[in-house]
Amino acid sequence: MTTIDRPITATLEVPGATLTYDVRGDLQSGTPLLLVGSPMDANGFAALATQFSDRPVVTYDPRGVMRSPRDTPGLSTPELHADDLHRLIDALGVGPVDLFGSSGGAVNGLALVAAHPEQVRTLVAHEPPTCPLLPDYPVVRAVVDDIDATYQRSGMGPAMAKFIMMLSQTEPLTAAYLDQPSPDPSVFGLPTDDDGSRDDALLSQNLLSCTGYEPDFDVLPKASTRVVIGAGKESGGEISARAAAEVAKRLGVELTMFPGGHAGFAGEGYGMPGDPEGFAAVLRTVLAR
Repeated sequence: MTTIDRPITATLEVPGATLTYDVRGDLQSGTPLLLVGSPMDANGFAALATQFSDRPVVTYDPRGVMRSPRDTPGLSTPELHADDLHRLIDALGVGPVDLFGSSGGAVNGLALVAAHPEQVRTLVAHEPPTCPLLPDYPVVRAVVDDIDATYQRSGMGPAMAKFIMMLSQTEPLTAAYLDQPSPDPSVFGLPTDDDGSRDDALLSQNLLSCTGYEPDFDVLPKASTRVVIGAGKESGGEISARAAAEVAKRLGVELTMFPGGHAGFAGEGYGMPGDPEGFAAVLRTVLAR
């Protein structure tokens, strides 16, 4: 039997991958709430999911992440992830759904609504890193390209350290940022040695395509889906929060503020504890409108 704490797990074959997803509650008992990230897997939403015992909740591991192996290497674009979500919603046999997407999941949610608005009643896109909308995008793109080159040259630790440092900046990036010395991976608890692998879900699949995605502003304002753009109260001037503000501005909607920072919904077990109870309270209010 499925409960909010003990979900039913199933798999779905999609082109090039096998998706693993979890269902909490009875899908026929109300509008399902999909909680999606990228490359964050379902575990990152466990604490948030338990806050919605009054409705069915679905989480999943994106292609190439944890329990969802993919068959082919290369970039996994927002459009490809959106097609996976489209097929997952079809497989659930219910709809339209409500969808909360965070970070890359928010980007993928925007791509899904642009292609299949009939499947989503309300999209809450929390801090989508839609970097082309930022005035400092030329520098941001140069930094992202450098992170990618570092990954290919030196492996996950040095590249991820640069990625974390970029995300933590609270001011627009200037050309001088590119001249900074490379951060020490050990400061972030990351490995300094290169193990030779190049299969990190973020760095090998999603970084370039996700941060290079520009929402379809010709389609989204006309969609039947209600689109809500969110950011964390503690995210300040970080890149993803600034990008979220730009999306909200382009859509002509008010930016909705959530507790915490970029992962404000995460629980103690995920390593980046936020305030899942307070986060859920804001999300519940948003979805009820």
